[in-house]
Amino acid sequence: MSAFLLGGCAGTDGWSSKKKGAVIGGAAGAATGAAVGGTSGAVIGGAAGAVGGGAIGRKKDKKKKRERQRNQEYQQNQLQNER
Repeated sequence: MSAFLLGGCAGTDGWSSKKKGAVIGGAAGAATGAAVGGTSGAVIGGAAGAVGGGAIGRKKDKKKKRERQRNQEYQQNQLQNER
């Protein structure tokens, strides 16, 4: 079941890492929670997984943004040095 849910995220290239993390974390948390604690466990696990996955994804998004900015600055410096 989890493989099916995670496979559904394959066509989400336009999604941020935060959104992907929240969806994957929520699905995994719900599946784990359901196995451990039934319906209420699924709700709690899904919510906790979505929050945790979203937080990790947000951190990845910020890191990617910093790397893009550094690359742009490097390229601009290279162009200025060539002149």
